[in-house]
Parts: sequence; C-alpha cells; structure tokens
Amino acid sequence: MPTSGMFKSLAEYPHWFVVACAAVAAGAALWLLVKLLKAALWILIAGIVLSAVLAVLWLLLG
Repeated sequence: MPTSGMFKSLAEYPHWFVVACAAVAAGAALWLLVKLLKAALWILIAGIVLSAVLAVLWLLLG
C-alpha cells in the first residue's frame, strides 16, 4: 500500500476502523443519491401531469 499523502495518515488507524468509515461514507453517498433520484422522479411526474393538464385545456379551449 502506498505510504504517501492521505494513505500514510490512514495507515495509523486500525484496518477495521478505516473499512467501517469507508462503509459509512459509501452508505451516506448512496442515501444521498437515492434522495436525489426520488426528487427528480417527483419533478418528472409533476411535469408530466402539468403538461397533460395544459394539453387537455388547450384542446378543449382551442
């Protein structure tokens, strides 16, 4: 394992602690990604519903 930069300071910690912190960071990143995807899906659904309502109004009133 390289002993330069951040890896040198990580080598001072127990291996299980470094792995546990990496797992927590990966879990937090995955949670954030799921939240962002959920928000994007809701925005997409709202856009589809809004465009459908506007299309119906345009066809009925046009």
